[in-house]
Amino acid sequence: MSPRTFLIRRGYLSLLAVQFLGAANDNVLKQVLTFMVATGLWAGALGDGGQAIVGACLAVPFILFSAFAGQFADRHAKSRVILIVKLVEIPIVLVAGIGLLLGDLRLAIFGFLLLATQSAFFGPAKYGVVPELVAEGELPRANGVLNMMTNIAVIAGSVVAGPISDAYFPGDGTPPIRWIPLVVMLAVAVCGVLGAMAMPRLAAQTPGLLFDRRFMASYASGLRDMSRGPLLAVAVAWAMFSLLGSIALLALPEYQQILQVPFRMISLLLGIMGVAVGLGSVLCGLFSGHRIRPLFVIPGGIGMAVTFVLLAIVPPTFISVGVLIFLTGISAGFYIVPLQSLLQALSPGDERGRFLGMANGLSFAFILAASAIFYVCRQFLGMSATDVFLVCAALIIVTTGYAAWRIVPRVGRPG
Repeated sequence: MSPRTFLIRRGYLSLLAVQFLGAANDNVLKQVLTFMVATGLWAGALGDGGQAIVGACLAVPFILFSAFAGQFADRHAKSRVILIVKLVEIPIVLVAGIGLLLGDLRLAIFGFLLLATQSAFFGPAKYGVVPELVAEGELPRANGVLNMMTNIAVIAGSVVAGPISDAYFPGDGTPPIRWIPLVVMLAVAVCGVLGAMAMPRLAAQTPGLLFDRRFMASYASGLRDMSRGPLLAVAVAWAMFSLLGSIALLALPEYQQILQVPFRMISLLLGIMGVAVGLGSVLCGLFSGHRIRPLFVIPGGIGMAVTFVLLAIVPPTFISVGVLIFLTGISAGFYIVPLQSLLQALSPGDERGRFLGMANGLSFAFILAASAIFYVCRQFLGMSATDVFLVCAALIIVTTGYAAWRIVPRVGRPG
């Protein structure tokens, strides 16, 4: 396949559209809930750092269902799985949107849990279908573009969530407009269904697969199989990125009070991070050429460590935080693309969904740990949102050393 052709293939374009819309909807709901719990309508309802509980609600369904979702993606055509999960998204956003409309925190969070469950089933199919749509030599570039579009979606969702939150909870005596989140999320979900319908039909990779319904045993056997090669080490390093990103996303909403700016300005910071991760991902894909280059993980990790330290010690202004967030995102792109490509390339084709589901579950176990770390740092250790970035720096230093020891020497230069 020519390096230019995969970008114009209908299946790949459909995947980009579906992923973009799904990530945008996830981030609209997540950020509106986070803003409302951190400093908005429900401020204090879940305690200091209560947005960590919102983050935990995102993680738990992935931990519970990712292993089963991976098997489901292997047994059925991934194009069909993607269409099903996008259809289910419509009634789910209705539940979450009605919760926001009524000002009912419990119903809104229940809808968020359902949306996270839907996303858990989308993940293995989404990442597993990429090698079915592009040649292995194009995985770094295809993943770079996919990550770029994902982060553009994060930008769109996060930026839109700011004005939505300002309208939903003005805080200045202006009458609130409570129906806005519902209308926006419903429109995006409908467009996602249309995008999924455009994906070409694909064959199931393992149609005769018998489901392993044992929760812990399924995870144990999957992790054991992954540990026979470098795949588990790659999944752990990938999951650590999820942990660090989650801590950063939990800390940033508190800058609304630190910087004394409206929600839309914090959304702009989240957008800057999304742009930077997307740009870093594309640059990494371009610099990788037709090879997967695990060595890029090391400078990516070092770059994140430096910027995390600076975020903790430099007096915060909107400009300084924006610049450091941008540099963090560029480094993150170089860290994550080789790991994502290795997960796809090293997973056997007939079990790719299973292994990617396991990696997804592990990633969200780390996201749950991120919520716990942030909550402990804020609630019990009395650390400020800026101090938490020192914890991030220490964690990425350890993880980068682990990658240099366990991944780079073992996988060499695959592809």
